[in-house]
Amino acid sequence: MTNMTDTHEAGSPADEAATDLNEHHSSVHGDAAADDQASSSDQVMSAASSRIKELEAQLAEEHDKWMRSEAEMQNLRTRTKREIDDARQYAVQKFARDVVEAAENLKRGLASLPPKTEGEDSIITKMREGIEGTERSFLSILERHGVVCHDPAGQAFDANHHQAMAEQPSPEHETGTVIQAWTPTWTLHGRLLKPAMVVVAKN
Repeated sequence: MTNMTDTHEAGSPADEAATDLNEHHSSVHGDAAADDQASSSDQVMSAASSRIKELEAQLAEEHDKWMRSEAEMQNLRTRTKREIDDARQYAVQKFARDVVEAAENLKRGLASLPPKTEGEDSIITKMREGIEGTERSFLSILERHGVVCHDPAGQAFDANHHQAMAEQPSPEHETGTVIQAWTPTWTLHGRLLKPAMVVVAKN
């Protein structure tokens, strides 16, 4: 007796249709997955690019801050060094004023001696020579320490370095010329220490 079964032979149209349908679904799902993967990659790249730009901006900002800070530190170092040098250089300013006062007194003592003449007393000669030698030595010591005197006689009056004590008509000098200096101008390392007391020509 023959068994009756509802079977399809391999390669039948029904099987082929089923296979095509499965392949179609697989292709659709594969394309969708590829699209999703591509979209995800684009998002990652976009996020990375944005992050890189953000970090670059932060780096530029920090570099700018560092440059400004370095410039400020350099200015501070320069200013501090200058202040220290000034303090060291001019710390003796008050003492220097007292010293130049002594030098001026020495000059006055020398000027109080009678003019040198032939046959003058040897004591006066030796005294004059002694005071002159002392004065030269004293001024040399002061110059080594930056204290310098300047004779303004014959120069134009300078209110920054001269103190006018009197005005005097003088046809031999232009108006404003120092015709006599009672004391010299004293400077300490180029900075005014004591102005000269002068007589100025007035025509």
